[in-house]
Amino acid sequence: MAKKRRNVRATFRKGHDTAKRERGLTRAFEQHGGEAEHERGERVSGKGHLTRKRTVAGAEVVEDSSGQIVLPDVDREVCVLGRVLRVQGLVSRVLGDDGRQYACATRQLLKQLATELRHVVAAGDRVWVRPEGPPPADGALQEGIIERVEPRHGVLSRSSRSRQHLIAANIDQILVVASAAAPRLKPNLVDRYLVTAEKTGLRPIVCINKIDLVEPVDLVPIIGVWSQLGYEVLPVSAETGFGVDRLRARLRAKQTAFTGQSGVGKSSLLNAIDPGLALRVQTVSSESDKGRHTTTTAELYPLGEHVGGGFLVDTPGIRSFELWDVIPEEVANYYRELRPYVSQCRFPDCTHTHEDFCAVKDAVADGWIDARRYESYVQIRSGE
Repeated sequence: MAKKRRNVRATFRKGHDTAKRERGLTRAFEQHGGEAEHERGERVSGKGHLTRKRTVAGAEVVEDSSGQIVLPDVDREVCVLGRVLRVQGLVSRVLGDDGRQYACATRQLLKQLATELRHVVAAGDRVWVRPEGPPPADGALQEGIIERVEPRHGVLSRSSRSRQHLIAANIDQILVVASAAAPRLKPNLVDRYLVTAEKTGLRPIVCINKIDLVEPVDLVPIIGVWSQLGYEVLPVSAETGFGVDRLRARLRAKQTAFTGQSGVGKSSLLNAIDPGLALRVQTVSSESDKGRHTTTTAELYPLGEHVGGGFLVDTPGIRSFELWDVIPEEVANYYRELRPYVSQCRFPDCTHTHEDFCAVKDAVADGWIDARRYESYVQIRSGE
């Protein structure tokens, strides 16, 4: 992550990059006619992309887990380093290292820089905040401006409208929460999170909540495959407390993203891990077997020292997860059981979906690769 230079030529977001008509053109034409000199003097096309380049003084460019970012210079004597707890609309709540919480807007420069991110700031980001005015005396949050976002070391992202939706930043591991029942277990959705973990290098943990609603032996055919591949699978029950101590030990002194579909009980698990959080929970619809959105925006919670410290990012429940920055040709490399067979296919560009002489398909037919996991691979490989 080497510094490149102090004054950088940065690309900004495109505005109205279309030709603009000169004002009063019709009146001038009536008065002077279509004179060649006037035509030559009129600019009939915009400057295009050149207008979106600007020099940012006192800045540096670095590469981090979310791509290339510009780091503007900040006055560290005035600004406070902090951690973003949540982003809601145009306001970010930041917990400063000074112990205060700030309600922050984001510096206009950061929002104007060209980026593939839907939002410039995400829960878990380390940011520099410039406080605005004296601290309020009525206990309200002090206002501030986010002047700079520090480089990220671990991110959870998904694709949204062909752009990167950054869900959580600076995380060490992903806890993929699924439910044994109500709503039913969706193993293919879990596989998508596992692919993301393989892509980003984050440690994945599969957590099966509501284990008290089923016979655990019924889940062995599914969760046994993940375990055999080396993924840690934790059966728990937020209702009875089964497995919660073991889960809590995995979170100690880590920054963990809680992910999964709606209704699997992420908020209930957080309350079981640290009762002091007292998060609101909702029930699953009995008609659709789908969860209701208790969490509507990703929020970071500091864990108390009595549970070992660390941070948890509670993310909104989803019903589908579109992978970000995963091209079809790479997908097989993110399935651990497919890797040994990929190089054995006759054709170097084999997609492992329909070709003859495919070692992956042969391994599925022979029972060396789980058929459900293979179907999950085909689904992602085909862009479904």
